[in-house]
Amino acid sequence: MARPAGALHRRTLTAMSRTRRPGATRSALDRSIPDRPASERSGRYVIDYALARRAALATYARGRMRRAEICDADPYLLRAARYHGEPTDALCPVCRDASPVTVTYTYGDCFRAGFNGRAHSTRDLAAMALEYPEFTVYVVEVCLGCRWNHLLTSYVLGTGEPLQRRARS
Repeated sequence: MARPAGALHRRTLTAMSRTRRPGATRSALDRSIPDRPASERSGRYVIDYALARRAALATYARGRMRRAEICDADPYLLRAARYHGEPTDALCPVCRDASPVTVTYTYGDCFRAGFNGRAHSTRDLAAMALEYPEFTVYVVEVCLGCRWNHLLTSYVLGTGEPLQRRARS
């Protein structure tokens, strides 16, 4: 009997959803947005890249992508993951051996030169959100074992006040 075209895809996605370790309750988005007052808890303009991640993993599981193509983390990203990464409760969806870490980067016009694109811990984001007018946070999942990496989510934090520009002299 012929199997429906989407059967392998559904089975692959079901297997991938089981990679979470027992007792894990918080999603990556919940972990990436710091604990703040209820009025400021969620980031603005939240973009979740779960569908793109799922599609990339499904393409790899079907054999249409080699492991070298999907596990291609930049050396700078691996270094940031090693020193600034925060552990997750999930197993790596590619090697299923190691536990990936999340690295949180911030970008914004409000930062001085050299401060843009730095990795920060999620506990630092709460203080930054009260100090700076507006900046974007990117959360990247990285496996140090097999070099898997994928952007999990991005969102905007900050006070929402307009940026004060300095007058040119």
